[in-house]
Amino acid sequence: MQQRTCQVLVVGGGPGGYPAAIRAGQLGLETIIVDKHGLGGTCLNRGCIPSKAMIHAATEFEHMSEAARGDRFGISLSEAPKLDMGKLVGWKDGIVSKLTGGVAQLIKAAGAEHIAGWAEFSNAKTCIVTQEDGEKVEITAENVILATGSVEVELPFMPFGKSVIGSTQALDLTERPEKLVVVGAGYIGLELGIAYRKLGTEVTFIEALDRILPLYDKEITRPITMWLKKHKVDVHLSCKARGVTETKGGKAVLEYEDAKGATQSIEADKILVAVGRKACLDGWGLENMGLDMDGKFIKVDAQCRTGMRGVYAIGDVVGEPLLAHKATAQGEMVAEIIAGQRRVHDPVAIAAVCFTEPEVVGVGLTPDEAKAKGEEVITGKFPLAASGRYLSMDAGTDGGFVRVTARKDDHVILGIHAVGTHVSELSGEFALAVEMGARLEDISGTIHVHPTLTEGFAEAALTALGHPIHISAPK
Repeated sequence: MQQRTCQVLVVGGGPGGYPAAIRAGQLGLETIIVDKHGLGGTCLNRGCIPSKAMIHAATEFEHMSEAARGDRFGISLSEAPKLDMGKLVGWKDGIVSKLTGGVAQLIKAAGAEHIAGWAEFSNAKTCIVTQEDGEKVEITAENVILATGSVEVELPFMPFGKSVIGSTQALDLTERPEKLVVVGAGYIGLELGIAYRKLGTEVTFIEALDRILPLYDKEITRPITMWLKKHKVDVHLSCKARGVTETKGGKAVLEYEDAKGATQSIEADKILVAVGRKACLDGWGLENMGLDMDGKFIKVDAQCRTGMRGVYAIGDVVGEPLLAHKATAQGEMVAEIIAGQRRVHDPVAIAAVCFTEPEVVGVGLTPDEAKAKGEEVITGKFPLAASGRYLSMDAGTDGGFVRVTARKDDHVILGIHAVGTHVSELSGEFALAVEMGARLEDISGTIHVHPTLTEGFAEAALTALGHPIHISAPK
């Protein structure tokens, strides 16, 4: 068996692992990154990027379908568009392939080395990597960065199979299901369910909680609920999936308990289970590393250090929020700490986005969360229907808005939330404002480009101050 040593060993090539390897390489550290399932991890290969590609394609298809049904601002089609799911998936896979190839080049350019294979640790600093050709390499490192990510939660009574699928399989279907039941109305389920509805699939949601998107308040999710109702998507809340049976015709029948405790059933071509994700802890020798756990996640401090000296953990494997950009920030930080720099992971807030219809973005505290912490707050809400840019995108009727929450006495912004077409692109400005401790006056006093959606943020700040320009002042 070949034996290797290095200064930094990164296990996992996702949005936490590969930036850690790149940064470590840039800093002159001898670095090896081990990944079996494709550089870029779940986000690039099976999550963030492919799902957004499918959402974009589905939206294009929806717009073409509308143009075929009637005149759409002077544009019409003589016949309805045709959908080839195989080609759609192929286009999506092409994007993924291009990006994963780019990651490999960046790792190489930084001076780090990628080994394709599965790592299993025998102790905290030594692992055996089984490569794709069956050859094995033993690697001993001075420092280890665990970036193994997370995996889909599979319900024990509904294992993934022919008709029961997870989000990974939902992104690879080469035939569009006529009927789709989605178990779970969180961000993953809603994103994919809405995309399939745009493609013409009949969609039903089964959600155990009494609301959709529990991470956001009801004011923010109301426009999404409006879209679902308008597009005849049934949403059954406070309902619990119980099991699946197969019909002779190849259909699936989901049994669930409704809000009153009665047993109901619904038939579908596919049942998408989207009830969350869990840390990837199995199969790579965690039990041999002597690490402390924090529930179902690896316990780390503010520098992502585990209880074992020289062993770090980053990203989804260390707990909420399970977000790619959090993992990236932690990966870069850990590489710099190993190189001797003074760093700490202490963000004021991390923005979260849901690419539903319409999109949702949130950073910091909602008004209710701020009040629960004892804060006296003022809020400003700007309806995007009053934005020229929003109307020019044919988006004035979806109920979108930008809302800012600030402390009453000093006007420091505590949270910013928005819902509407393309509001995900505002997430960077929102995060920067909260991270930098901006006040309402900082935002209202910054000249925002016209016509852009960012004007809505400035107007929300003005509204909180009591003197908006493009809507009537609140009483």
